[in-house]
Amino acid sequence: MHVETPRPVPPVTGAPRVDTPVVLEAVHFSFWYGATQALKNISLRIPERRVTALIGPSGCGKSTFLRSINRMNELLPRTRHSGDILFHGQSIYRPEQDVVQLRRRIGMVFQRPNPFPKSIFDNVAFGVRVNGLARHRTELEGIVERSLRAAALWDEVADRLHDSALRLSGGQQQRLCIARALAVEPEVLLMDEPASALDPVATQKIEELIYSLKERYTIVIVTHNMQQAARVSDYTGFFLLGELIEFGRTEDLFTNPHDERTEAYITGRFG
Repeated sequence: MHVETPRPVPPVTGAPRVDTPVVLEAVHFSFWYGATQALKNISLRIPERRVTALIGPSGCGKSTFLRSINRMNELLPRTRHSGDILFHGQSIYRPEQDVVQLRRRIGMVFQRPNPFPKSIFDNVAFGVRVNGLARHRTELEGIVERSLRAAALWDEVADRLHDSALRLSGGQQQRLCIARALAVEPEVLLMDEPASALDPVATQKIEELIYSLKERYTIVIVTHNMQQAARVSDYTGFFLLGELIEFGRTEDLFTNPHDERTEAYITGRFG
C-alpha cells in the first residue's frame, strides 16, 4: 500500500460536533483501490464510549472506511490514501506508528464468525499470548473468563472451555470472536455487519451485547439493517458512492434528515 507522508492537518471545523470527547477523527480522508476511488474527502468525528453506525447501500464505502480506521486495508495490494485519520489526536499513518499495537487498541469483528480451529479457551487466549499480556496461567485464565463474560458467553461455555470453538453455534462463534477481540484490551471495537449472517435470536443477543459494551468501549458498526442502526447506535453516518452524505445523532438522522438523499434511503426509495 502506498501511504502518503502525513502532514499536520487542523481539525475539520465543518465536521459535525459530538457531545463527548472525540476518539477518532477522519480529516479529508480519501482512499483508492488501484485507479478506483472508494472514499472521497471523508471528515468525521467518532465520540468516545458511544456506538456509531455507518449505513448506506452496498459498495458505498462503509467497510472500506471501517477497515481504514485500523489500517486493515494495507493488507491489500495497490491501495493508497490521502488525508488522515487521527486517533486521540495523532495520525495513525505517522512513521513511528506501530501497526500491530494500533490493531490491538482498535479491534475488529468481521461479518462472518472466524474462530480459529482451536479450543474456546485458546481462541480467547490467542492475542493475549501473542502480546505477552499475561504473566502466568492464573492471570491468563482470569482474562479469558473476564472476556467471555463481557461477551455474554461465559455461562454458555464455562464447562467446555477446551472443546473446539467450531462446535459452537453461529451466534456463539460471533460472541467468541468479540471475546477474542476484547481480551487484548482495545479501546475501540470495529464491527463489520456482525449480525448479518445470524438468525433473529442470535442477532438480538449481539445487539444487546453492543448496547452493554459501549459503557467501556467506543464502537463503530457497519450495518445494512437500518432498524438495527436505529436500535443500537447513538450516532449514524450515511455513506453514498464513497461520500459521507450526512452524520449526526441517530434519532435526528432518522426522524429529521437534512439531505434529501438520506431521506430517500431511509424511507426505502433506493438502496
